[in-house]
Amino acid sequence: MHAWPASEVPALPGQGLPLRVFDTATSSVREVVPEGPTARLYVCGITPYDATHLGHAATYNTFDLVQRVWKDAGHDVLYVQNVTDVDDPLLERAVATGQDWTELAARETALFREDMTALRMLPPAHYVGAVESIPWIVPLVKQLLATGAAYELDGDIYFSVDADPHFGEVSGLGRDAMLPVFAERGGDPQRPGKKHPLDALLWLSARPGEPAWDTELGHGRPGWHIECVAIALKYLGMSFDIQGGGSDLSFPHHEMGAAHAQVATGEHPYAQAYVHAGMVALDGHKMSKSRGNLVFVSKLRREGVDPAAIRLALLAHHYRTDWEWTEQDLAQAQERLARWRAAVSRPDGPPAEGMLAEMRAALAEDLDAPGALAAVDRWAAAQAADGGQDIGAPGLVSRAVDALLGVAL
Repeated sequence: MHAWPASEVPALPGQGLPLRVFDTATSSVREVVPEGPTARLYVCGITPYDATHLGHAATYNTFDLVQRVWKDAGHDVLYVQNVTDVDDPLLERAVATGQDWTELAARETALFREDMTALRMLPPAHYVGAVESIPWIVPLVKQLLATGAAYELDGDIYFSVDADPHFGEVSGLGRDAMLPVFAERGGDPQRPGKKHPLDALLWLSARPGEPAWDTELGHGRPGWHIECVAIALKYLGMSFDIQGGGSDLSFPHHEMGAAHAQVATGEHPYAQAYVHAGMVALDGHKMSKSRGNLVFVSKLRREGVDPAAIRLALLAHHYRTDWEWTEQDLAQAQERLARWRAAVSRPDGPPAEGMLAEMRAALAEDLDAPGALAAVDRWAAAQAADGGQDIGAPGLVSRAVDALLGVAL
């Protein structure tokens, strides 16, 4: 599966700062410095049955900022993202709408690529579907079976959470607190015969009318969590720098994925840090496909909204906060975009080196995008009030906003 085209990241004078970011597993903001020249990032991708709403865009914007801060600090970035192109929600939507599930997945994945291109999100080096990862999933499940960490139940294969002594470290949840969340987010704690209610599905045996593949595990398809583990281990290995996604993935998805990988490899930790973006709401509720309260990037684009304004609307909120989308968000972003473009269109202006330093400091300290926006706002206000004699300033501002925020002026 291919990703989307990369926009060029302008070079900036000097070098950025080390990234400090909130790690869910330690509940603290801490420095995440890659051991070598290459930073390794895995971000969980979409289930392509309804893409791309602003909740998605906010999440991928978060990890686009991570890449940009790392690149500015002198690192190469190896970024991997998956596409869950076979799963229950996708199959259910296909049945409900009378569509072929493969065509639905292909169409929505293509739309996601278009939206990411328009928003100037840096693409992953490896963009991998669940279906194409089955050859890597099968030996991983076989390894878990061989160690006794997995077991069969009526033809399905489950992972035993008791096999991982570190289970619970990612989300920080106790098992009693996990149970209702597990049920809400794709788990089956009430299934009879499981060793523990929290045990997670690794392999689902074929069901009538559902897609399945012939493998050494039998005729079936993979579970949700093992998909990301197989892809991450293939391209990143253990102890990669950041596992990312929305805050609703900390449990069970990231917790289970870490447990699968740690038991299969005998190594710990799966990732050095777990970084989670907040949820975006509309009309008082989190944007969700099940509720249908979605604002789509593609719809805004069709209405003529500049993607740079969409991105600025997202950047106005700190990535870890839950927030609610309103028309005012977009209006303020459009006004900001117009001010900035007017400011950099002049032939000279106030010196911008201080603004660049402020932007770097804000973004390096837990991706404080609102702080970075405020630094540019101050420069633009000074430009509008008094101007300046530095002929290089507007160009530096334009390059900094592009390189660090992904916004083309």
